[in-house]
Amino acid sequence: MIRALAASLALGGLLALPAGAQQYDDEPDENAPPVQIFPDVDAAVAGQVAEAPAAILRGLDKRVGDVTDLALAKGDTVALGRLQVTLGECRYPRDNPSGDAFAYLVIRQAGEDRPVFQGWMIASAPALSALEHPRYDIWVMRCTT
Repeated sequence: MIRALAASLALGGLLALPAGAQQYDDEPDENAPPVQIFPDVDAAVAGQVAEAPAAILRGLDKRVGDVTDLALAKGDTVALGRLQVTLGECRYPRDNPSGDAFAYLVIRQAGEDRPVFQGWMIASAPALSALEHPRYDIWVMRCTT
């Protein structure tokens, strides 16, 4: 029954690719331009966001209750207990420098190569992309210009 249905669909052209349809390989084309999902938004945001040379982060040792402010320049690494925190970059709204900062961070446990956190943290929404660690919390306070 299923074979008969598949054969009739194939004969009817319903299983064939429509004219002009592409089949995709698993290999990416090295010469292809980068894909922009929302090119109008990318261009609009590029003019509204500025990059800062440094950032202020706040760290909390949950075991003893110590709060520490960390000042990092772009590319610097500082220690918070057994964590190593590296700032990739910090960006902020051009029209509001003290506003909603977001920073790209790489956080590693001391002596380990694999990061425990790698990504963007947003000052106004720290829980949106948070470090999941049993002892330490780290969040972005602001960019410094």
